[in-house]
Amino acid sequence: MSRLASLAAVTSLVAASLALAACPRGGDKTPTGGGTGTGAGAGTGTGAGTGTGAGTAGGTGAGTSASGTALLPADGIACRALGCVYHAGAGGYFACTSGGAGTCFHFGAPCAPADGCLFDATDGRYKACAQIVEGTCAAWGAACAPASGCLFDARDGLHRACDAVTDGKCTRWGAVCDPG
Repeated sequence: MSRLASLAAVTSLVAASLALAACPRGGDKTPTGGGTGTGAGAGTGTGAGTGTGAGTAGGTGAGTSASGTALLPADGIACRALGCVYHAGAGGYFACTSGGAGTCFHFGAPCAPADGCLFDATDGRYKACAQIVEGTCAAWGAACAPASGCLFDARDGLHRACDAVTDGKCTRWGAVCDPG
């Protein structure tokens, strides 16, 4: 079939489809003629049933409760505090909502490490920060060593345990650590 014939066939098919689509639908839905049949629809009814069962439970948790007794303590359950982690791509510190294996998988809002010791990407050292703004340092101070001991390793972008810090730089790296 030639290209022109194919185009004409497709055009005819489209025109027929549009004509059928424009046909009115609906109308009177009342059946005509005499006949019987089955159907489905909403109905009402009553019933009763019985059942038995047994189960086991295991694991950790708050335990079982008698009717009217709270399963959890009234003062709630505390979540662990989020870590404040250096994000190399953003050049600042952000809350780590999920981390492990030397990295943070999900970052939250900007934050400031509790000890005020931040990574300075310009020279690769940890320094005290006198003024933290939106997770970044606006005024650097003297070299320091983060209290957590889990430092950002610029060589591979992971956080590692640091066994020795000299002048704000890790001189003996350990295994990857959970920064969050």
